[in-house]
Amino acid sequence: MDMQGKIAVVTGGAQGIGKAICEGFTARGATVCTIDRQPNDGFVGDLADQRTLEAFAAHVLYRHGAVDYLVHNAMITHGGLDRCTYDAFNEVLRVGVTAPYYLTRLLADHFRAEGAIVLLSSTRYQMSQAHTESYTAAKGGVTALTHALAISLAGRVRVNAVAPGWIHATDEPLSEADHRQQPVGRVGVPEDIVQAVLFLCGSESAYITGQVLTVDGGMSRRMIYHNDEGWSYRP
Repeated sequence: MDMQGKIAVVTGGAQGIGKAICEGFTARGATVCTIDRQPNDGFVGDLADQRTLEAFAAHVLYRHGAVDYLVHNAMITHGGLDRCTYDAFNEVLRVGVTAPYYLTRLLADHFRAEGAIVLLSSTRYQMSQAHTESYTAAKGGVTALTHALAISLAGRVRVNAVAPGWIHATDEPLSEADHRQQPVGRVGVPEDIVQAVLFLCGSESAYITGQVLTVDGGMSRRMIYHNDEGWSYRP
């Protein structure tokens, strides 16, 4: 996949999946602009802040004048009913939903032909663990935002989402059981998401918009019952 001369904007590119996405674009010849509140080679700033989003968009357009790909990856969590306050919940929504909306709005008129937007959702938009309300609500919001943007930008920019499952992005060791519970036989790695993002940005997906591509090794399709295939419930 040749992306020479393309401009890719990626949020949350300082570490983990976001960093891997940046590296994936760079390896294919694209010029990458990223923003993260952690130190990075691009723009440092808080995506929960309106003025930061405006400054970043202006920075991208001043340096490059146009955009080809926009990947909304950045996300935080503050838990849920166990500890998440009103302000903390809204901060998660500002980073996870408001920032993708507003940054898209700021850049919408500057996409070149065959432009693409990819939002990072999660399988948690349709399934949950206890006390994950802030993260889950944001992922539900960004998933719905995907198809709304796809219709608003129809004929100009394609918009899709990737919904990762368990993606292991640290050096923490995993057990055999961690891998074997996955229908594909292993836990996901950042490169699995990179490939999905690049596919949705490329010409190979030219007839796809408004969709959510689940990349979770099949876990969201596995039926789980007490004492079935070694699973047991301990309330």
